[in-house]
Amino acid sequence: MIPESDANAPPQLFWDGACGFCCWFVRWLRRRGGEESLRIVPYQEAPAEIATPEFREHAARAVQVITSEGDRLAGGRACLYALRKIGWRWTAPLAVPPLVWLVELGYRIVSRNRRFFARFVSENPKTCRGERR
Repeated sequence: MIPESDANAPPQLFWDGACGFCCWFVRWLRRRGGEESLRIVPYQEAPAEIATPEFREHAARAVQVITSEGDRLAGGRACLYALRKIGWRWTAPLAVPPLVWLVELGYRIVSRNRRFFARFVSENPKTCRGERR
């Protein structure tokens, strides 16, 4: 269950703070102004009203976004939402079928092999979690 929305609250992006690949994506997002339009938080540090057991289970498998309206997006759809929030409007067509199905497939492949892909970006999640939020 997601708490009632606050239209003035920024959308929240929850990522796996123990994942090197996730850390790389969050740093990349922050360098492009992600924190101006999103509240970026490791899911391990999510507020108690959000961090239900169900939420933690989902967030351990895929990035989660809770929009200002209270909608929850996960995986590829959450990443597309974050990209649009940093100004990558050209990604909007990717959010509709059938293209979004390919985005989700790509996301699942990467998320199931995060350790493998983390080798190529060599991010240390311990240093990433300590950055400003």
